[in-house]
Amino acid sequence: MQDHPALSGDCGSCFGLCCVALPFAASTDFAVDKPAGKPCSNLLADHRCGIHTRLREKGFTGCTVYDCFGAGQKVSQVTFGGSDWRTGPREHARRMFDVFPVVRQLHELLWYLTEALTLPAARPVHAELRRLLERTEELTLGTPQELAALDVAAHRQEVNVLLLRTSELARAGTRGKKKDRRGADLMGARLKGADLRGANLRGALLIAADLTGADLRGADLIGADLRDTDLTDADLTGAFFLTQPQVNAARGSAGTRLPERVGRPGHWTQT
Repeated sequence: MQDHPALSGDCGSCFGLCCVALPFAASTDFAVDKPAGKPCSNLLADHRCGIHTRLREKGFTGCTVYDCFGAGQKVSQVTFGGSDWRTGPREHARRMFDVFPVVRQLHELLWYLTEALTLPAARPVHAELRRLLERTEELTLGTPQELAALDVAAHRQEVNVLLLRTSELARAGTRGKKKDRRGADLMGARLKGADLRGANLRGALLIAADLTGADLRGADLIGADLRDTDLTDADLTGAFFLTQPQVNAARGSAGTRLPERVGRPGHWTQT
Protein backbone atom coordinates (compact mmCIF):
# COMPACT_ATOMS: atom_id res chain seq x y z
CA MET A 1 0.00 0.00 0.00
CA GLN A 2 1.29 3.44 -0.86
CA ASP A 3 0.67 4.69 2.68
CA HIS A 4 2.32 1.63 4.25
CA PRO A 5 5.70 1.07 2.54
CA ALA A 6 6.75 -1.32 5.30
CA LEU A 7 4.24 -3.78 3.83
CA SER A 8 5.82 -3.74 0.38
CA GLY A 9 9.06 -5.43 -0.59
CA ASP A 10 12.19 -3.28 -0.46
CA CYS A 11 14.77 -5.42 -2.23
CA GLY A 12 17.52 -2.88 -1.59
CA SER A 13 17.21 -3.51 2.16
CA CYS A 14 16.96 -7.29 1.88
CA PHE A 15 19.58 -10.00 1.45
CA GLY A 16 17.74 -11.68 -1.43
CA LEU A 17 15.90 -13.97 0.97
CA CYS A 18 13.11 -14.94 -1.42
CA CYS A 19 15.81 -15.95 -3.94
CA VAL A 20 17.44 -18.29 -1.44
CA ALA A 21 15.06 -19.43 1.29
CA LEU A 22 12.18 -20.51 -0.94
CA PRO A 23 12.10 -23.56 -3.26
CA PHE A 24 10.67 -23.64 -6.74
CA ALA A 25 10.13 -26.31 -9.38
CA ALA A 26 10.62 -26.20 -13.12
CA SER A 27 7.24 -25.27 -14.58
CA THR A 28 5.50 -22.53 -16.51
CA ASP A 29 6.44 -20.24 -13.60
CA PHE A 30 10.11 -21.19 -13.22
CA ALA A 31 12.70 -22.29 -15.76
CA VAL A 32 14.58 -24.60 -13.38
CA ASP A 33 14.33 -26.50 -10.10
CA LYS A 34 15.74 -24.94 -6.94
CA PRO A 35 15.62 -26.41 -3.43
CA ALA A 36 14.98 -24.30 -0.33
CA GLY A 37 18.14 -22.78 1.10
CA LYS A 38 20.06 -22.76 -2.18
CA PRO A 39 20.68 -19.39 -3.87
CA CYS A 40 19.07 -18.94 -7.26
CA SER A 41 21.67 -19.02 -10.03
CA ASN A 42 20.56 -15.53 -11.06
CA LEU A 43 21.30 -14.00 -7.64
CA LEU A 44 24.32 -11.69 -7.72
CA ALA A 45 26.86 -11.13 -4.96
CA ASP A 46 25.16 -7.86 -3.98
CA HIS A 47 21.81 -9.69 -3.58
CA ARG A 48 20.35 -8.23 -6.76
CA CYS A 49 18.75 -10.29 -9.52
CA GLY A 50 20.94 -10.59 -12.59
CA ILE A 51 17.94 -10.90 -14.94
CA HIS A 52 15.44 -8.67 -13.13
CA THR A 53 14.34 -6.82 -16.28
CA ARG A 54 14.14 -10.07 -18.28
CA LEU A 55 12.48 -12.45 -15.82
CA ARG A 56 9.46 -13.19 -17.99
CA GLU A 57 11.41 -13.83 -21.17
CA LYS A 58 13.84 -16.05 -19.23
CA GLY A 59 11.04 -18.23 -17.88
CA PHE A 60 10.82 -16.85 -14.33
CA THR A 61 7.28 -15.46 -14.39
CA GLY A 62 6.79 -16.74 -10.84
CA CYS A 63 9.32 -14.21 -9.59
CA THR A 64 7.41 -11.33 -11.18
CA VAL A 65 4.21 -12.13 -9.29
CA TYR A 66 5.81 -12.64 -5.88
CA ASP A 67 5.76 -10.08 -3.06
CA CYS A 68 7.08 -10.66 0.44
CA PHE A 69 4.87 -7.86 1.86
CA GLY A 70 8.00 -6.30 3.37
CA ALA A 71 9.06 -9.41 5.26
CA GLY A 72 12.43 -9.51 3.51
CA GLN A 73 13.69 -6.22 4.87
CA LYS A 74 12.12 -6.91 8.28
CA VAL A 75 14.02 -10.19 8.68
CA SER A 76 17.23 -8.81 7.18
CA GLN A 77 17.42 -5.51 9.04
CA VAL A 78 15.37 -6.04 12.20
CA THR A 79 15.21 -9.70 13.16
CA PHE A 80 18.88 -10.30 12.29
CA GLY A 81 20.11 -6.73 12.71
CA GLY A 82 21.57 -6.35 9.22
CA SER A 83 23.70 -9.50 9.48
CA ASP A 84 24.09 -11.06 6.01
CA TRP A 85 23.45 -14.80 5.60
CA ARG A 86 26.46 -15.01 3.29
CA THR A 87 28.97 -13.88 5.93
CA GLY A 88 27.60 -15.56 9.05
CA PRO A 89 27.90 -19.20 10.11
CA ARG A 90 25.78 -21.84 8.38
CA GLU A 91 23.46 -22.09 11.38
CA HIS A 92 22.83 -18.32 11.13
CA ALA A 93 21.76 -18.69 7.49
CA ARG A 94 19.50 -21.65 8.29
CA ARG A 95 17.72 -19.71 11.05
CA MET A 96 17.21 -16.75 8.73
CA PHE A 97 15.74 -18.95 6.00
CA ASP A 98 13.42 -20.65 8.52
CA VAL A 99 12.17 -17.34 9.91
CA PHE A 100 11.57 -15.58 6.59
CA PRO A 101 8.42 -17.56 5.57
CA VAL A 102 6.97 -17.04 9.06
CA VAL A 103 7.38 -13.27 8.94
CA ARG A 104 6.09 -13.24 5.38
CA GLN A 105 2.82 -14.80 6.55
CA LEU A 106 2.56 -12.31 9.41
CA HIS A 107 3.15 -9.38 7.06
CA GLU A 108 0.46 -10.64 4.72
CA LEU A 109 -1.93 -10.63 7.67
CA LEU A 110 -0.82 -7.08 8.48
CA TRP A 111 -1.75 -6.11 4.93
CA TYR A 112 -5.26 -7.51 5.28
CA LEU A 113 -5.81 -6.03 8.74
CA THR A 114 -4.58 -2.62 7.61
CA GLU A 115 -6.93 -2.68 4.64
CA ALA A 116 -9.83 -3.84 6.80
CA LEU A 117 -9.40 -0.73 8.92
CA THR A 118 -9.96 1.45 5.84
CA LEU A 119 -13.41 -0.03 5.21
CA PRO A 120 -16.09 2.24 6.75
CA ALA A 121 -18.62 -0.59 6.83
CA ALA A 122 -16.31 -2.55 9.12
CA ARG A 123 -16.41 0.15 11.81
CA PRO A 124 -18.20 -2.15 14.31
CA VAL A 125 -15.08 -4.36 14.42
CA HIS A 126 -12.40 -1.66 14.06
CA ALA A 127 -11.38 -1.94 17.71
CA GLU A 128 -10.83 -5.69 17.38
CA LEU A 129 -8.99 -5.18 14.10
CA ARG A 130 -6.62 -2.69 15.74
CA ARG A 131 -5.98 -5.11 18.60
CA LEU A 132 -5.04 -7.90 16.24
CA LEU A 133 -3.00 -5.53 14.07
CA GLU A 134 -0.94 -4.50 17.09
CA ARG A 135 -0.59 -8.11 18.23
CA THR A 136 0.56 -9.25 14.78
CA GLU A 137 3.10 -6.44 14.56
CA GLU A 138 4.44 -7.45 17.99
CA LEU A 139 4.87 -11.02 16.76
CA THR A 140 6.96 -9.86 13.79
CA LEU A 141 9.39 -8.28 16.25
CA GLY A 142 10.12 -11.54 18.05
CA THR A 143 13.54 -13.14 18.28
CA PRO A 144 14.53 -15.74 15.69
CA GLN A 145 13.82 -18.44 18.26
CA GLU A 146 10.38 -17.03 19.09
CA LEU A 147 9.44 -16.69 15.43
CA ALA A 148 10.58 -20.21 14.58
CA ALA A 149 8.42 -21.61 17.39
CA LEU A 150 5.35 -19.51 16.54
CA ASP A 151 2.12 -21.31 15.66
CA VAL A 152 1.36 -19.18 12.62
CA ALA A 153 -1.64 -21.30 11.61
CA ALA A 154 -3.36 -20.64 14.93
CA HIS A 155 -2.76 -16.91 14.70
CA ARG A 156 -3.90 -16.84 11.08
CA GLN A 157 -7.13 -18.58 12.09
CA GLU A 158 -7.79 -15.98 14.78
CA VAL A 159 -7.26 -13.20 12.26
CA ASN A 160 -9.35 -14.95 9.62
CA VAL A 161 -12.41 -15.10 11.87
CA LEU A 162 -12.34 -11.31 12.13
CA LEU A 163 -11.61 -10.84 8.42
CA LEU A 164 -14.66 -12.97 7.63
CA ARG A 165 -16.78 -10.70 9.79
CA THR A 166 -15.22 -7.69 8.06
CA SER A 167 -16.12 -9.18 4.69
CA GLU A 168 -19.73 -9.74 5.71
CA LEU A 169 -20.07 -6.14 6.87
CA ALA A 170 -18.37 -4.71 3.78
CA ARG A 171 -20.44 -6.75 1.31
CA ALA A 172 -23.73 -6.16 3.10
CA GLY A 173 -24.05 -2.77 1.43
CA THR A 174 -24.11 -4.24 -2.07
CA ARG A 175 -27.61 -4.42 -3.45
CA GLY A 176 -29.10 -7.61 -4.82
CA LYS A 177 -28.24 -11.25 -4.24
CA LYS A 178 -24.53 -11.73 -3.63
CA LYS A 179 -22.94 -14.89 -4.99
CA ASP A 180 -21.07 -17.11 -2.54
CA ARG A 181 -18.29 -18.84 -4.48
CA ARG A 182 -15.90 -19.29 -1.59
CA GLY A 183 -13.29 -21.90 -2.49
CA ALA A 184 -15.10 -22.70 -5.76
CA ASP A 185 -13.24 -24.42 -8.59
CA LEU A 186 -13.69 -21.94 -11.44
CA MET A 187 -10.60 -22.86 -13.42
CA GLY A 188 -11.12 -21.83 -17.03
CA ALA A 189 -14.68 -20.72 -16.28
CA ARG A 190 -16.42 -18.54 -18.86
CA LEU A 191 -17.58 -15.60 -16.79
CA LYS A 192 -17.43 -12.86 -19.39
CA GLY A 193 -19.59 -9.94 -18.28
CA ALA A 194 -20.64 -11.77 -15.10
CA ASP A 195 -22.32 -9.81 -12.32
CA LEU A 196 -20.14 -10.61 -9.30
CA ARG A 197 -20.84 -7.48 -7.29
CA GLY A 198 -20.32 -8.15 -3.59
CA ALA A 199 -19.47 -11.79 -4.29
CA ASN A 200 -17.57 -13.96 -1.85
CA LEU A 201 -14.64 -15.30 -3.91
CA ARG A 202 -12.38 -16.12 -0.98
CA GLY A 203 -9.94 -18.83 -2.04
CA ALA A 204 -11.71 -19.40 -5.37
CA LEU A 205 -9.66 -21.05 -8.12
CA LEU A 206 -9.99 -18.67 -11.06
CA ILE A 207 -6.94 -19.86 -12.98
CA ALA A 208 -7.33 -18.96 -16.69
CA ALA A 209 -10.95 -17.95 -16.12
CA ASP A 210 -12.49 -15.44 -18.54
CA LEU A 211 -13.67 -12.46 -16.51
CA THR A 212 -13.61 -10.04 -19.43
CA GLY A 213 -15.90 -7.14 -18.63
CA ALA A 214 -17.06 -8.76 -15.39
CA ASP A 215 -18.40 -6.60 -12.56
CA LEU A 216 -16.41 -7.39 -9.40
CA ARG A 217 -17.21 -4.24 -7.49
CA GLY A 218 -17.18 -4.83 -3.75
CA ALA A 219 -16.13 -8.48 -4.09
CA ASP A 220 -14.00 -10.25 -1.47
CA LEU A 221 -10.96 -11.67 -3.28
CA ILE A 222 -8.81 -12.80 -0.38
CA GLY A 223 -6.74 -15.80 -1.43
CA ALA A 224 -8.38 -16.09 -4.86
CA ASP A 225 -6.02 -17.68 -7.41
CA LEU A 226 -5.92 -15.27 -10.34
CA ARG A 227 -3.11 -16.85 -12.32
CA ASP A 228 -3.71 -16.10 -16.00
CA THR A 229 -7.23 -14.85 -15.22
CA ASP A 230 -8.45 -12.52 -17.97
CA LEU A 231 -9.53 -9.27 -16.30
CA THR A 232 -9.69 -7.28 -19.52
CA ASP A 233 -12.10 -4.35 -19.01
CA ALA A 234 -13.31 -5.87 -15.72
CA ASP A 235 -14.41 -3.52 -12.94
CA LEU A 236 -12.77 -4.28 -9.57
CA THR A 237 -13.60 -0.90 -8.04
CA GLY A 238 -14.12 -1.37 -4.33
CA ALA A 239 -13.02 -5.01 -4.41
CA PHE A 240 -11.13 -5.74 -1.22
CA PHE A 241 -8.41 -8.02 0.13
CA LEU A 242 -6.90 -7.99 -3.38
CA THR A 243 -3.10 -7.99 -3.31
CA GLN A 244 -0.50 -6.89 -5.83
CA PRO A 245 0.76 -10.46 -6.40
CA GLN A 246 -2.76 -11.53 -7.37
CA VAL A 247 -3.05 -8.67 -9.86
CA ASN A 248 0.43 -9.35 -11.24
CA ALA A 249 -0.53 -12.97 -11.90
CA ALA A 250 -3.61 -12.00 -13.92
CA ARG A 251 -4.04 -10.52 -17.39
CA GLY A 252 -5.70 -7.17 -17.92
CA SER A 253 -5.91 -4.06 -20.04
CA ALA A 254 -5.99 -0.29 -19.83
CA GLY A 255 -9.74 -0.66 -19.41
CA THR A 256 -9.45 -2.79 -16.27
CA ARG A 257 -10.55 -0.77 -13.25
CA LEU A 258 -8.55 -1.56 -10.11
CA PRO A 259 -8.74 -0.52 -6.45
CA GLU A 260 -6.43 2.41 -5.65
CA ARG A 261 -4.20 0.34 -3.37
CA VAL A 262 -2.85 -1.87 -6.19
CA GLY A 263 -0.91 -0.82 -9.27
CA ARG A 264 -1.42 -1.73 -12.91
CA PRO A 265 1.22 -4.33 -13.92
CA GLY A 266 3.61 -3.27 -16.65
CA HIS A 267 3.02 -6.46 -18.64
CA TRP A 268 -0.70 -5.80 -19.08
CA THR A 269 -1.81 -4.70 -22.52
CA GLN A 270 -2.21 -0.97 -22.82
CA THR A 271 -4.99 -0.97 -25.42
